[in-house]
Amino acid sequence: MASASPFPIPFISGVGAYLPERTVSSEALDAEHGLKSGWIYRNCGVRQRHVVSAHETQEMMGAQAARDALAEAGVAPDELDLILFAAAVGRQPIPATAPLIKRALGAAASPFPAYDVNATCLSALVAMDVAAMHIASGRARHVLVVSSEIATRALPWRSDPRTAGLFGDGAAALVLSAGAGAEARRVGPFLIETYADGYEYCELRSGGTRFDFQREREAFEANALFAMQGAALYRLTSEAAPGFIERLLARAGWTQDQVDLVVPHQASPHALAHIVKRCGFAKERVIDHVAELGNQVAASLPIALFKACEKRRLEPGMKVLLIGTSAGVSLGGATMVA
Repeated sequence: MASASPFPIPFISGVGAYLPERTVSSEALDAEHGLKSGWIYRNCGVRQRHVVSAHETQEMMGAQAARDALAEAGVAPDELDLILFAAAVGRQPIPATAPLIKRALGAAASPFPAYDVNATCLSALVAMDVAAMHIASGRARHVLVVSSEIATRALPWRSDPRTAGLFGDGAAALVLSAGAGAEARRVGPFLIETYADGYEYCELRSGGTRFDFQREREAFEANALFAMQGAALYRLTSEAAPGFIERLLARAGWTQDQVDLVVPHQASPHALAHIVKRCGFAKERVIDHVAELGNQVAASLPIALFKACEKRRLEPGMKVLLIGTSAGVSLGGATMVA
């Protein structure tokens, strides 16, 4: 039984997800981009991914995932204290996407705040950390975290198909609520570390203040596709991950052999194989569906948690590790007791 705490303990009271109706195989993308049949699967490890159709907007996907999460939590939209939209790329630079989610849920007239959190692939995890702090401080009882990504746009198919072939679209949502400590899916502690020397390893350079579209249109267009230095990113995270996991587990008072299930950001099949090999977790203890869904950026980790719940991989009392990496470069993680 969990020990008594004078502060509310955040737990995940609801989880939801939305996957676009259309799936696109790697073989179809091979044909579309003039690659030999089987090239993308051999080089990226992704068989298929979900891709949005014209009627599936980023906010529509996020709102549907949110409705499902709220229904499981038994929380009405106007009972929320905060909405956090967590994505690497939102609908547009200004304003934030969170107010659109709030409006889509029918809560536009309620005065609670809604704003965005951007930590690229770790956005959902960082938003969960922010939500947990609001709950622990007594500022909120129910916080909705929504992550929705259209990651199949702005991909470098001509210059770097190994990177382009990794990505897919999707959305997920989590409701974090205040509890007494005995509830299932208790989350925390959290740990986030940033290794800023890797800032250039993952970039989408246009769309902010770096290039002036009016005066530097050619440079703006030339830098409007996602770029990744995969080998350098792999080296940095490979070196940092074991120590990071050790520090996170120490915060929770756990040892590595006590971890029953690892729910990682689905960066790539190679990245998940790295978790298994480099960090010492048995393959059967790691949620791995990247070959069927691709890398869904910030939505990847919460979708992986949704899949773990959907497939009944979580049993009462299990110790669960949520972990991921992001551009910048950051490592992030949290512990959860199922």
